[in-house]
Amino acid sequence: MATTTRPPAPAQESAAPSAPYRPSAAKRAQLWLANHFAVLAAILVLVYLFLPVAYTFAFSFNDHGKTNIVWQGFTWEHWKDPCGVPGACESLVTSLQVGAISTLVATVLGTMMALAMVRYRFRGKQASNILIFVPMATPEIVMGAALLTIFVQGFANVGISLGFGTIVFAHIMFCLSFVVVTVRARVQSLDPRIEEAAQDLYASPLQTFWKVTFPLILPGILGAAMLAFSLSFDDFIITNFVSGNESTFPKFVYVASRRGIPAEANVIGFSMFVLAVLLVVGAQVVSSLRSSKHTS
Repeated sequence: MATTTRPPAPAQESAAPSAPYRPSAAKRAQLWLANHFAVLAAILVLVYLFLPVAYTFAFSFNDHGKTNIVWQGFTWEHWKDPCGVPGACESLVTSLQVGAISTLVATVLGTMMALAMVRYRFRGKQASNILIFVPMATPEIVMGAALLTIFVQGFANVGISLGFGTIVFAHIMFCLSFVVVTVRARVQSLDPRIEEAAQDLYASPLQTFWKVTFPLILPGILGAAMLAFSLSFDDFIITNFVSGNESTFPKFVYVASRRGIPAEANVIGFSMFVLAVLLVVGAQVVSSLRSSKHTS
């Protein structure tokens, strides 16, 4: 039986390799913007925040005349004598004294209040948790006007006039809420089993507090104290209501701004900014060293 042979099938032609996809310039720009949007937004926010600081630093070297509004030339004279303008250093000392006293009192009272709100049950606890936010939510101009009414009508009968004392009293009042909220968050994050272990080892309540509880909440207390001091040093609205003839540094700057903030005020303001940054960075470094020491 004869067999038929089929002719070999023609070899299929190999497909030509496709060219790689190359997005257009507009598409590449969109992809790059999408990948770097968060970084660009962060940079723009930082520039927006630090632009006034840069202005303050630059105009602290301005060789101005009566007003420090237009750039006239470069000079080191204002950094050599920051107290050259009458009232600048005096108001700075007043702000530092008010901030130190109000921070100390508000930190002590706020820490005790935070411990009481977290660790103990008492009548009116829920109301206290709500009322502690009232000074934080109240507009400063409303609080300043209310405090002025209290001081004028109440304190005048006992011979206390507006001045240094009323400023300290007002600053303690609005700093207290921030301290309570900050320290309370730290206390709530503690593990109660640590204190229970100390008591199982026959530690008294006082020993447990000073050797266990206090070291654990100390970072929160220090953070609250720094926040209270910055709020006190920076406040102008409430201080302007209750200060009378006493002048703090923000009040001095406000009065001087009507005719141009002197360069000496810029020197003091920028120096305080650098000091605050150094304190924050130092606290972060110490915290990082302690964390690495505990993990190692």
